[in-house]
Amino acid sequence: MLPRPVRRTLALAVTPVLAASALAAPAAAASTSSADLALEWFDVTAGTVAAAGAPTQVTNNRTWAIGWLAATRAVLRTPSTPRPEDYRGAAFAGAIHQTLITLAPARKAELDAALATSLARLADGPSESDGLAAGRQQAATVLADRADDGLDPASVNTPFTSSPAGAGVWQPTPPSYSPATQSGNRLARPFLLRRADQFRPGPPPAVGSERYRRDLAEVKADGSAGSTTRTPEQTATATFWLGSSYTLYTEPLRVALAATTGRSLAERAKLVALFHVAAVDTQIATSDTKYAYVSWRPVTALRAAGHAEWRPLHTTPAHPDYPSGHNTYSGSAEQVLTTLVGARTAKPYTIGSPTAPGVTRTYSTWRQLTTENVDARVWSGIHTRTADTAGVTLGRQVAAHAVREAYRLFR
Repeated sequence: MLPRPVRRTLALAVTPVLAASALAAPAAAASTSSADLALEWFDVTAGTVAAAGAPTQVTNNRTWAIGWLAATRAVLRTPSTPRPEDYRGAAFAGAIHQTLITLAPARKAELDAALATSLARLADGPSESDGLAAGRQQAATVLADRADDGLDPASVNTPFTSSPAGAGVWQPTPPSYSPATQSGNRLARPFLLRRADQFRPGPPPAVGSERYRRDLAEVKADGSAGSTTRTPEQTATATFWLGSSYTLYTEPLRVALAATTGRSLAERAKLVALFHVAAVDTQIATSDTKYAYVSWRPVTALRAAGHAEWRPLHTTPAHPDYPSGHNTYSGSAEQVLTTLVGARTAKPYTIGSPTAPGVTRTYSTWRQLTTENVDARVWSGIHTRTADTAGVTLGRQVAAHAVREAYRLFR
């Protein structure tokens, strides 16, 4: 073992679920050690996924969900031991480390170094060694349980045969006319949903209906590449929210985690675990809805209506319009963070975007992110507003279900 020159105390309190309260001052019973460890392994997980993650977003959410679920279970099941804080610290780090070296073996050297850093804060002895073993065992158990769950990249992007062209029916979109992606998500095994269509919304507005015409007119005017009605600020918003939802929401989740430093290590691990469990289940539900209705994208609808040269501001993703996946993700994220951390942050927070390098935006609630996401997909010209708002509702419903049913994961 490495020498242990630095000793810190981990939080002793372990509660079943995070309280639904606003970000508050640290509780007296908790210490900064759990905050350090949680943020340390948050950054390790994010760095590992960035360097060696899967090409499919949901697969990366799965990696987080498995690692942090295993860590939560290991910490919650702390036995009677002379040094419970050391047991919990080793169990937490060991669970995430074992998950990541299994799912991202190319990063083993970096992950081993991170584990050594965490263990160096703990005292040598049976509490540490038993905790480490318990964390590794929990990771192995969750990994085994999630084997063949259909969330690997090949299964996620299983081939999908487009329906014959017709009014309202999705078809490959310009400029590349690529085959549909992410259709396999709907066949994957959720963490907590009973079935993929559990919260499936009703169908999109009928072609030719008043709402359909209103939606399409808005995208035609405000979402076109050459729009004269979209403002520079609206264009900037569309560009800021263009990238992967997983990437865009990693920073807000870290903000939430950092703001819960007064809570126990188990509570904070649950926050991250449930965020990603809900994200996985939301993407399964999203795919189910998209491929149940196979609704065409605005560019296809507008060109079919006679606007042959119409182009969106941003390239249309290769899957159906209804509902918006960005907005199911944002609805899910908002619901988890609001329920488990509180609607408002104690102070404003600032985040960046990979699609707007050097640009930052500042917020004080989680709902502000959702609101901008709804507008952004319209202003990008790639979704109707109805697809966006239906997506938010679906994401919130799936996430609320995940929080309600969390006991099934942690019992």
